[in-house]
Amino acid sequence: MESMSRLTRVLVVDDSAFVRKVIAQMLGRSPFIEVVGTARDGGEALEMVERLSPDVVTLDLMMPHVDGIEFLRRQMATRPLPVVVCSITHESGASALEALELGAVEFVQKPTALATDRIFEIADELLGKVKAASSATHLQPARPVELPDEPASRPVALATHRADIVVIGISTGGPQALRYLVPRLPANFPAPIAIVLHMPVGYTSMYAARLDQISPLKVVEAQERDTIEAGRVYLAPAGRHLTFVRDDSGKTLAHLDLRPLDMQHRPSVDVLFQSAADVYGGRTLGVVMTGMGSDGLAGSAQIQARGGHIITEAESSCVVYGMPRAVVEAGISDRVATLGELASCISEMV
Repeated sequence: MESMSRLTRVLVVDDSAFVRKVIAQMLGRSPFIEVVGTARDGGEALEMVERLSPDVVTLDLMMPHVDGIEFLRRQMATRPLPVVVCSITHESGASALEALELGAVEFVQKPTALATDRIFEIADELLGKVKAASSATHLQPARPVELPDEPASRPVALATHRADIVVIGISTGGPQALRYLVPRLPANFPAPIAIVLHMPVGYTSMYAARLDQISPLKVVEAQERDTIEAGRVYLAPAGRHLTFVRDDSGKTLAHLDLRPLDMQHRPSVDVLFQSAADVYGGRTLGVVMTGMGSDGLAGSAQIQARGGHIITEAESSCVVYGMPRAVVEAGISDRVATLGELASCISEMV
């Protein structure tokens, strides 16, 4: 009975009977997962969530009648629960980004409809992300971005700045969290900000553009040899590590690379943080936010060893308290702040 209590109960939602069967089979390989039901569209899924109370939902986005986006809007507004999107998305990727912004915690790119036999290739990734989703807490209902009463675009008084770079590492729950945090940073922020967000290849450029639309700071996907400037936010492109180099004139430039190849994530928070520590030394502020695993732990230790400082997101606001926990338990977090406190905390420490 004790082992049964640890089972993650999953509802599989997809309009394809073949895909529903295959995903149920893949998940059923794990002794810690029980598929409690399958649904053909979002409308049926809403009813089954109410009746079955699953721990996690795997969700296709493109379905007839009630699609995945509408399911997320309704479900997250009433009773948020962990959702792993498993879908073919349009070339623009807009639907996948909207799903993540509505509160889906993970995304798995499904092979194209013309290659249904390849659906088995995503088995390991799907199992890992369902496991991550099962530990998600503090899920937020879907809502539009609400900016503070004091507009972030109005310059605010900042103390003499003590950091020349802010580096942020974030994973599960990241798209929603950054959509809250970045618009709250002031337009006269005195340092550049570089972010590693674990996200599938092909989506970071569009996500940066969407974040830029709602933020007083300029948000871009980092490009090779971008000049790193104060007041700009650089999002590492999915699939490549973001690091920093100095040119002959002393300017700091972005460098993108596939190496190191032996990292669990590309881009890696550790690689970004370690490069910041090497180039900026003690004038580095690292911020570790919601996410599963320990990416950022080694990099945070490097920043602190060089005299820099680390902020970790509080457990009470993390969707998954994994990455910040690893840093806190290692004793290298200088300050803990909730998502609601992070913008002011970062400004104070910079």
